[in-house]
Amino acid sequence: MDIVMAQGTFDVIHPGHIKYLEESSKKGDKLVVVIARDSRVEERKDLAFNEEERRKIVESLEAVDEAVLGSKGDIYTTVKQISPNIITLGHDQHHSEEEVKNMAEEALGREVKVERIEESTEHSSSDIKEQVTK
Repeated sequence: MDIVMAQGTFDVIHPGHIKYLEESSKKGDKLVVVIARDSRVEERKDLAFNEEERRKIVESLEAVDEAVLGSKGDIYTTVKQISPNIITLGHDQHHSEEEVKNMAEEALGREVKVERIEESTEHSSSDIKEQVTK
């Protein structure tokens, strides 16, 4: 079974998130989404939902088989727990595909594919929050 791992904060779900998760789901048999811990996004004190609320919202989406909270420590722990064959990155995630691939392969001791999902919308959670608070 090919397990796909996607990750993000997913504070205010918008069409770009849906596209990212739907496209990620098509890459394998099971999609597990890692939700960023509140403590890992401290610089973004404007979160509308806490980590457990965000996890429940994401897990309720049709494309998602399971949503889990990320590690409070390092990402290696989460990668080992999920043991993905494929890791997808969103267009706006500033991680290098090669760095993620190397980290995952080091953690798991086997080959892992890393694929970036192309942008499909110009929405962003930050822009939406700004519009709502005007």
